[in-house]
Amino acid sequence: MNKSRNTILPEAAVPDADGVGQEGGRSSLIHDNNLAQSFPILRKRLKQGALANAGMDLEIAQEWFSVEQEAWQRLEQEEQVTRPSPSEWKSTSRSPTRC
Repeated sequence: MNKSRNTILPEAAVPDADGVGQEGGRSSLIHDNNLAQSFPILRKRLKQGALANAGMDLEIAQEWFSVEQEAWQRLEQEEQVTRPSPSEWKSTSRSPTRC
């Protein structure tokens, strides 16, 4: 979700901001600047959340590890049963012809 925000620029900066890029350059410049300022804050919050949930994430991974291993083994067995052996392979390419 986007929010509208009014930004006040020093009068001397307006011509420079308008000259950036294509039409709408001023808005783009302000938008890019706001993103650049919010990335460190976002990164910090994500890191804090990951650290706070690390113990719980590890417990969940350990609980489901054996289930995942079993599913992978079952899948590999099914692929071996349905996979044709090299002697059963059929060539779809044509033999080269010479004139």
